[in-house]
Amino acid sequence: CNYITALNYPDTNNQSFKTFWPGIHIVGKDILRFHAVYWPAFLMAAGLEPPKQIFAHGWWLMGDSKMSKSLGNIINPMDLIDDYGVDPVRYYLMREMVLGHDSNFTMESFIQRYNSDLANDFGNLLSRVTTLIKKNYDGIIPHPGELNDKDLIIKNQGGDLSKLVYKLVDEMRLNEAIEAIMQFIRTVNKYMEENAPWKLVKDDKVAAGRILYVAGESLRLGAILLSPIMPNRSATLLDALNVKGKNFSWGGLKPGRKLKDHEPLFPRIK
Repeated sequence: CNYITALNYPDTNNQSFKTFWPGIHIVGKDILRFHAVYWPAFLMAAGLEPPKQIFAHGWWLMGDSKMSKSLGNIINPMDLIDDYGVDPVRYYLMREMVLGHDSNFTMESFIQRYNSDLANDFGNLLSRVTTLIKKNYDGIIPHPGELNDKDLIIKNQGGDLSKLVYKLVDEMRLNEAIEAIMQFIRTVNKYMEENAPWKLVKDDKVAAGRILYVAGESLRLGAILLSPIMPNRSATLLDALNVKGKNFSWGGLKPGRKLKDHEPLFPRIK
């Protein structure tokens, strides 16, 4: 009954109960019977609504076998957290598991996902943007001015991203929601490569500033959408960009604010 007693049941008139019940249960597939048969029966007997939805997730496998102490094929998540931090572990577990199916864990896939998504795509983009702004604009976020067609493509994708992510989360397609965010970040990295603001700044500082603003604002949006999965590293990124609040609308990165120093967001695993 802790699902409802945590909401101050039997006081069903309190705000917590009214807000959060009936809720959504996400449970392991091996305990589905208890949550989908017995628990709704208890609730209905008490005159309460059953959960809105019950979603059963799979198991983490090592190779093709379920992790078990007897087989000795367990990965201790606390050891992973000690070595690489809690946010990368959370990211990997959410990104790799298709909810409703089993997933395989290997250290090789963990390191590959960390380096490709977090170090190369996300962390490297932040490093590029902040380094160029500090070097060429005294650490002050430049004004974007009037955006051109290429900039507007990024802006429009960023503006639509939260709607797509929310839709996928509602459908329990969490790995696809994360991938949609990272695809956007990859698009921004490609945008940076094509426009090369590190070269452009020598001849056209205003245009280079516009590109850096677009990339920085894209990072802000990506960090906010990833914050439920990586709350600590997302907070570090937003603090580095001197961002206040979590606004999903384009333009939350404020020109004229000074960047803050930050450690490498995701040091590459060698």
